[in-house]
Order: sequence, then structure tokens, then C-alpha cells
Amino acid sequence: MNSLKLPLWMSGANSKALAAPILIIMMLAMMVLPLPAFVLDMFFSFNLALSIIILLTSLYTIKPLDFMAFPAVLLISTMLRLSLNVASTRIVLAEGHTGPDAAGKVIEAFGHFLIGGNYTVGIVVFVILTIINFVVVTKGAGRIAEVGARFALDAMPGKQMAIDADLNAGLIGEAEARSRRQQVSQEAEFYGSMDGASKYVKGDAIAGIIVTLVNVIGGLIVGMLQHDMAFGDALENYTLLAIGDGLVAQIPSLVISVAAGIIVSRVASDEDIGTQLISQLFAKPQVMYITAAIVGGMGIIPGMPHIPFIFLASLLAGGAYMISQRANQATQSMQEAPEAAAAAAAAVAAPEGEEASWQDIVPVDTLGLEVGYRLIPLVDKGQGGELLRRIKGIRKKFAQEVGFLSPPVHIRDNLELKPSAYRITLKGVEVGSGEAHAGQFLAINPGMVSGTLPGAATTDPAFGLPAVWIDAGMRDQAQAMGYTVVDAGTVVATHLNHLITTHAAELLGRQEVQQLLDHLGKESPKLVEDLVPKLLSISTLQKVLQNLLIEGVHIRDMRTIIEILAEFAPQLQDPNELTAQVRIALGRAIVQQIFASSNELAVMTLDNRLERLLMQALQTSGPDGGGIEPGLADTLAMQTANAARQQEQMGLTPVLLVPGPLRALLARFLRRAIPQLKVLSHAEVPETKTIKVTSLVGNMA
Repeated sequence: MNSLKLPLWMSGANSKALAAPILIIMMLAMMVLPLPAFVLDMFFSFNLALSIIILLTSLYTIKPLDFMAFPAVLLISTMLRLSLNVASTRIVLAEGHTGPDAAGKVIEAFGHFLIGGNYTVGIVVFVILTIINFVVVTKGAGRIAEVGARFALDAMPGKQMAIDADLNAGLIGEAEARSRRQQVSQEAEFYGSMDGASKYVKGDAIAGIIVTLVNVIGGLIVGMLQHDMAFGDALENYTLLAIGDGLVAQIPSLVISVAAGIIVSRVASDEDIGTQLISQLFAKPQVMYITAAIVGGMGIIPGMPHIPFIFLASLLAGGAYMISQRANQATQSMQEAPEAAAAAAAAVAAPEGEEASWQDIVPVDTLGLEVGYRLIPLVDKGQGGELLRRIKGIRKKFAQEVGFLSPPVHIRDNLELKPSAYRITLKGVEVGSGEAHAGQFLAINPGMVSGTLPGAATTDPAFGLPAVWIDAGMRDQAQAMGYTVVDAGTVVATHLNHLITTHAAELLGRQEVQQLLDHLGKESPKLVEDLVPKLLSISTLQKVLQNLLIEGVHIRDMRTIIEILAEFAPQLQDPNELTAQVRIALGRAIVQQIFASSNELAVMTLDNRLERLLMQALQTSGPDGGGIEPGLADTLAMQTANAARQQEQMGLTPVLLVPGPLRALLARFLRRAIPQLKVLSHAEVPETKTIKVTSLVGNMA
């Protein structure tokens, strides 16, 4: 027996593909060709059934993307209603004089059954439905879709990077990563399409009003002039037909608008909207008990309808009792079977993969930069991230100036941060944060600007100067007014550079010290071998170098540092005492770092009486200075801060020149209160420099 083979265009897949073109052709045909009343009834019934199917599908949809054909369905259903309006208008105007069933039984039913044959009631009902559809449902759904599209587009780069991170970590495969990328893209396209499709529903509501008015006015003209009908008869007959026609179209339109609102307003979860409503709205018996008490109280007020309120209060109280009893039974069953619950929890908690190992412990990044999703283009190499190049330049400049290579900066996105925020971490702990707006410029006020700028006022995250975020078009104007203008990448890079320099001592670990020794050992191996570990341990050397970095002294001249340590290590092992000897040897470099090429050093000094008091306290308490009398300490801190402020107002670097024994004590004591203060000893100042005393700290006169 020969099997019957269908043509290719009639196969299952292709027949589904033909559904949309056939429907479109039918809608166009309805606008052009006259339809019998029976056929029109079938199409109106189909339109109503289609709207109900769409509504129920949206209610049982778990995720919006499960019904991603909805924008196209919305367009097709709108065109179907408009086609039916055109076809029904033709019949109403041509056959309306014959009676209320001229345009079919469906329109007649809506004209009589729903509005009782009263065209005044019909007009009011039609207008109310149109207002609800146009002003409330459609407008709200369109706004939600618009905001959803905006947020979906803003979050797309962060989601893409999260997928790439999971793929690189081996958590997902290439196929799943490709599927998730496609889903992210489809989500943004869906909300964008819904935003546009909602405009069709708005236009449909306006068209429904216009078509109804045309039917009424046109029917009056046709009935009175062509069919010699009385005005009252023509008005009643054609108005009922027009209102019935409008209601037949507006009710499905309202149903589909509600479906659109449900689709775009729901939050993605593993439950459909009905399950969410029941499980969340009626989950707490306390809420239902209180509501029952309020409604019941209203029911016993004189003049109120007692039966409805008391009946509803009884239902709410009974439902609350059932929910609380069910919850108590569940709690009791869990208490009666603790072993089973524990076993189930252990089974759920125990993964089927490999056992935990030491490889699961991820070391903390020494330096980290976390950015919000709007700053991802600044650090994404694929998008020409300018910040990556600047970070490389920062590390290179730091190595050249300070004297060692800082650890690499590990960059990652953090969706918990604000979209334009970033934070800088040191050994996993935040040491700085701020905001940078990509595409805008930060105009920093250095203190001498000629006016103000419009924009978001803020402060420079690195140095705390007043600043304002401005648009790119105002850059030249801001520079002309005396502002320092930098882009978003420079803001982050400057802040990072400032923090790296400030925390240089913490970045110098044992590994970096060993690398410094290895680097110096290539040129002077004997010098390094004689010091470490013969005379000095590597931990003591690290402490000396950290002491220098804490006070902002560069360690580029490692040869001098090693030579001085090799000279004094046989007699001294205390890191603080060794640091003092190294500072004396590096005095020329320290002074040059502070005063550049100036031969005159403008400094502050201590009053003789205060100096003697501090020397006595040092002899009493030792190098830590713990024996300084509190009143004296407060006076010293306050007067030094005032003198430093005067130095800065004169455009000078605040430098305090003290005797050698007091230098370390005062540097540690004043560092927290006056971070910008530099404390030098007399022995550190080269003989070729001239000292100019600008203020005296502790002068009681």
C-alpha cells in the first residue's frame, strides 16, 4: 500500500508558519469585502475567545519570556478588532434600517442584553470602558514596559559579564552560556517591543470612539435621508447598533490590555500569578483576623448593611482559623520527626559533586577594584576600556617613583553597588569608594574659580575638594572658569593612585621585599648576601622599609638603604633605630622630595620650653612617648595644626623641624591629626640648604 505523502507546504511545521499570513490576509479582506452577518458573528465570537485565551495564557505564564510572542499577538489582535469595526460599520450603515439584528446576533446581543436596549446607558458604559482601557490599564502597562526596557538595557552589560564569569569559572558550559546570553538579549527586546506595542492599544481605544461616533452620525444620515426614518427611530436604532458594535470590540480590547499589564508587571518567579496571589495575599492569618474584625465592626454600625459585612467577616475569620491550624499541624509534624527532617536537610545540603578541598579556598586580592554595571565600559577591554590602560600606567609610575612594584589590581563588577559607584579594596577590606558617571566630566574647584556650574554637586573622592558633575558640552566653559576638569576614568584612576600611595607600606609584603633583594642582587649580590640573613632578618628589613613608606619616603635608593643597614646592623637591631639612621642617609632625597629644587627650607620649629618638656617626657616614657601629659599633648596637637594651616595658606608644605631624638615620637603622634605634616630632624637636612623658620610651635607669648 502506498503511503499518502503530504506536500511540503502542508507539513506540520509549515502549516503553523502559514497561520499568521492567512490571518493577516483575512483581516485585510474584511476591510475590503462585504461580509454576511453570520460570518461577522463568527469573527466577533472568535475575537472574544482569542482575548480570553490571551488573558488566561498571561495568568499561567511563569516568566514574561514564556509568552514572548505577546507583542506580535497584541498587534494582530488590534488589527483584527479594527478590521471587524470596518466590516461591521459597512453592514450597520447598509442594513441598519431593517432592525437591531442587521449586523448579526452578537452585536444585537451586546446592544440589548448588556445595556438593556437603552442607548443612553450604552453610551455611558461604552465611554467608561474606553476610559478604563485607555487611561488606566493601557497607560500603566505602557509605562511599566518602558521602565522595564530601560532597566533591562542598563543591566545587560552586567548580566553578560556575570555569564562570562560563570563560564570562565567552569560553573556553566558553553551551550548554557549561549542560552543565557540569548535570554538576556530577548528580555531587553521583549520589554522594548511591549513598550511599542502598547501604543497600538492606545490607538485602538481612540479608533473605537471615532468609529462609534461615525456609526451614530452616519446612521442618522443614512436612515433619515435614504430610508425616510423618523429622527427618534433612526437615533435609537443606529445608536444601539453602534454601541453594540463598540462594546463587542472594546470588551476584548480591555481583556487583552489587562493581559498586557499582567505580563509586564509580574516579578519573575517559579509560580504563576494565581498561585502567587493565593500563597502571598492570604498567607498570614493575623492579617485576615484583623481584617475580619474591622469588617465585622463596620457591619454592626447602625445604618450599615449588616448581612454582607458580617457574612464576609465570618468567611475571613474562618479562613484565618483554617490557615493557622494548617500551619500548627505542619510545625507539629516537623517537631515529631526531627530525624527525618535532619536527614532530608542533609540530603539537600550535600552536593553530588566533589568533596571540598583546599583548592576551594580563594586567596584574598591584595588590591581590588569593584565597579557598578554602568562603569563596566571603563574596564571592559572589548569596549575600549580606558581605565585599564591608566591602571597599568599607575603601577608603572608607582614603581618608578616609590621603588617597588605594587600588586596587580583585580577588577570585577559588583551588581550590589549603585550603577555608577565603585569601591577600592585592600586585602578584601574597603579603603575607598565613590561615584563616577560615564560620559560626564568632574569639574573640581581648586579654590579659585570665577563662578558656579549647573550639575550634580559632589566632592572629589581622592582629595575631598568640592566638585560638580557636568555634561561634556560644558567642559570648555568649566576650564575657562578655573575648574580642573577630568573624565570619569581619570576620577577612578586618581583615587586609586592616591590610595595606593597612601597605603604603600601595607602593599609591601614579604614577597615584594624578597623581589627587591633579588632585583638588587643581580647587580650587587655580595652586598645583599652580607646583610640578609647574616646581619638582619628579612622581617626586620621589611619593617624598616615600611617605616619609611608610612611617612612617604621613597625607597628607590635601595643600595644606600642596604649599605646603611649593613653598617649599623651589628650594633642595632631595633627597626625604629635603624630607620632613623637610614633617614639620615636619605636626607638629601627626603628634602628634595618635599621642597623640590628650592635651597631655602621654610619650616616650623618647636619653642625651646616645649622642646625641653618633650625631651623630659621622652626620657621618662621611652621612645613610644606614652608619658606625655594629656594637657601638653592637646596643646602640642592644636598649635601644630594651627601652624600647619598657616603654612598651607602661604602656599608652603607644612614641615616641622625637630631634634633627632624627638622626630620619630612627634611623627607618630601628629600623623593621625595632621596627615599632611612632614617631620624632619636636624640631621636629615643637608648642609647646603638654608633653613627659614616661619612659625614657632608652643610659643606661649
